[in-house]
Amino acid sequence: MASPLEREAAEYLTEHQILELLDNLVSMLLYERPAKPLEFLVQQLEKLKTARDTKKDYPSLFDESNLDAVFGILDPTKQGHVTLRQYREALKTLGIKDFEMDPKGAEDDKITLETFKREAKVGLMNTCATFKTV
Repeated sequence: MASPLEREAAEYLTEHQILELLDNLVSMLLYERPAKPLEFLVQQLEKLKTARDTKKDYPSLFDESNLDAVFGILDPTKQGHVTLRQYREALKTLGIKDFEMDPKGAEDDKITLETFKREAKVGLMNTCATFKTV
């Protein structure tokens, strides 16, 4: 059983999303492998601060071309849609925890690229917003 101090520390980390922030920063650092890692981390934190203030352009490993590639892998025959199950699993694989479970097209089991990218971008933005909202 955790001590009161350990519980307080865990609550602090959760409230301020510290572990998610560190996870995102380390992931970006390992992906980019910059020559000057400390400068890179400072730049990422500055981008995150700007994103928090403007509510756009959150630092993320995934950009538009990555989302196109993921969709392309799921739709190799170029049907123009994926199944609802593929959509859900892909977003989970991208690390998105909170997303629209039944987006446009779910009723027909046909999620288009447009819907996939829209929902992925919103989910990634929320995932990358690793700061306490004020």
